[in-house]
Amino acid sequence: MKDPTKSDDNNSGWKAVGLVTALGIELAVCTFGGFYLGSWLDKIWLGNGLGIGLGVLLGIIIGILGIIALIKTVMGGNDG
Repeated sequence: MKDPTKSDDNNSGWKAVGLVTALGIELAVCTFGGFYLGSWLDKIWLGNGLGIGLGVLLGIIIGILGIIALIKTVMGGNDG
């Protein structure tokens, strides 16, 4: 039986807000990290902007993989 003192509706709302916020932060941090890595590589090697492009692309890919892992963890499906 459900405990009337615990409100699952309120908790699930905050859980959804937290998940959406975490997804956005995950993608933003990885993308900015890729930008800074690419910028650093561009200064050292190339100097034509290719490092920044590849760094951002790598950051987006890593961010998407992190989002997939986060969603699997929240949904409870860690088996692959």
